[in-house]
Amino acid sequence: MEWPVALLGFGAGLLISAVTAPVGVSGAVFLLPVQVSVLGVPSPAVTPTNLLYNVVAGPGALLRYWRAGQLGGRLPRLLISGSVPGVVVGAVVRVFAVPGPRVFRLLIAALLLPLGLWLWLRTVRPAPPSIRDQPSPRATVSLALAVGVAGGIYGIGGGSLLGPILVGRGAPVAIVAPAALASTFVTSVVGAATYALLSLAVTGDVAPDWLLGLSCGAGGLLGGYLGARLQPHLPEMALRLLLGTLATGVGALYAVQILH
Repeated sequence: MEWPVALLGFGAGLLISAVTAPVGVSGAVFLLPVQVSVLGVPSPAVTPTNLLYNVVAGPGALLRYWRAGQLGGRLPRLLISGSVPGVVVGAVVRVFAVPGPRVFRLLIAALLLPLGLWLWLRTVRPAPPSIRDQPSPRATVSLALAVGVAGGIYGIGGGSLLGPILVGRGAPVAIVAPAALASTFVTSVVGAATYALLSLAVTGDVAPDWLLGLSCGAGGLLGGYLGARLQPHLPEMALRLLLGTLATGVGALYAVQILH
């Protein structure tokens, strides 16, 4: 049954990343429930498996954004400087404290539902220019640090949290998307390495499911490139609404799981 599962993982990674890459989301936050509920990846191995997906899938979209001249500036550096130490802390917390899945679902629902609705409102009814100032560098690094911790614990990409906040504050999707994906990629490399080291010191399902992580990542590699190539052909409002819809949809999904 390994290869059918791998093919399913490839298809899931391809479809998810093609939809999410244009707005800077790796798709790991969508892939997580698929791995747990459909593919049966045990906890906490699902977290490093998701990080492995990000590592393999990330270069596809990043290559396309780099070729288009969109990968640069200060924002990627700020996000990476905060998220890298955060993911190390999150990995240690995940292995030794083992927060339950209910806590994760509650956290994601509480964050993404209001973020998605807020972004929708900001898109349909834009705020006056005087209150659309982007976060300061210090606030951006602090936000990335918090997202890095969440990514280290649960293996999600930071774009699903960073994107709605930065875009809702007035940053263009064309700038936020490459920066968020770059942060997700670097953070995932560090997080996966941290889990590999921790697996040497503890027992249990700490190491990733290599076959599934690589197959999902291969699908994400192709889908991410296609999604990034599609982005310039989509209007800014459509991208903002897509990001808001993704955030709201994920938040609603986890809210329903909590109620059940």
